[in-house]
Amino acid sequence: MRGYRADVRAPADPRVTWDLPAPGGLPRTADLEPLVTRVLAPNPSGMTLDGTNTYLVGAPGTGQAVVVDPGPDDPSHLAAVEEALAARDARCVAVLVTHHHGDHAEAALPWGARFGAPVAAADVAVAGPRGRVLEPGERLHLAGTVLGVVPTPGHTADHLAFRLESGAVLVGDHVLGRGTSVVTHPEGDVVAYLESLRRVLDLGPSALYCGHGPELTEDPAAVLHFYLAHRAFRESQLLAALVRGAGTVDAMVADVYAEVPQALWPAAAESTRATLAKLAAEGHVVVDGERVGLP
Repeated sequence: MRGYRADVRAPADPRVTWDLPAPGGLPRTADLEPLVTRVLAPNPSGMTLDGTNTYLVGAPGTGQAVVVDPGPDDPSHLAAVEEALAARDARCVAVLVTHHHGDHAEAALPWGARFGAPVAAADVAVAGPRGRVLEPGERLHLAGTVLGVVPTPGHTADHLAFRLESGAVLVGDHVLGRGTSVVTHPEGDVVAYLESLRRVLDLGPSALYCGHGPELTEDPAAVLHFYLAHRAFRESQLLAALVRGAGTVDAMVADVYAEVPQALWPAAAESTRATLAKLAAEGHVVVDGERVGLP
């Protein structure tokens, strides 16, 4: 395995000591800071946690707000977002989307039409024919504030984050409020994901506003370091499982994710494939379809 460390220990998740809401305990609407209101969509699941977090961003008193990740096109969610806009005495002037997954993007075009607001995303299919395709490094002057466009590919190729003037970063599915994000194969790219984690870390975020789960404000850098360490640990686990004789993707998942509910194993298998693709490119393993071996 050409010098690869197989003795990486399980990293400690710093969030376990934080006073975060219990699963299912996020309020429907919450003001996180003067610039930001979060509205929780009613689509909880094992993958979306409490549901998708839709964010309203805008400077108080401007009468304007940007909707980030509108989420599912659900009437009750739309009503909650419109109520939150009214509470801010604001109208929606743009809809931004972190990535194309339906639990974040489904409502983008219909809500953009309803609000008379342009849709912007990295994927033209999400932005629509009249929308705006965002470029890395852009600075969006909207709703009396500035949002920086941060490229964060890995979870998906088109994933973006948005850095606020307060220093907080809207991270979509790049970082979750609980647990870790899934990087699936072939859509995801573990190498790109790790680079993106370091890119967000270099921003020195004051808070991470996640696509799912609670906001992370106590020590965002510690969470990002944990995510990086968790990825290294997963690689070590897969190599150890391979040494123990797990020669297929399914066998590796059963070994490494034995304590995870089996309903989540299909997602774990796709994440495993993405990690194996990285290890294969580095020469640590040989992948032949579902079979995995040492070089």
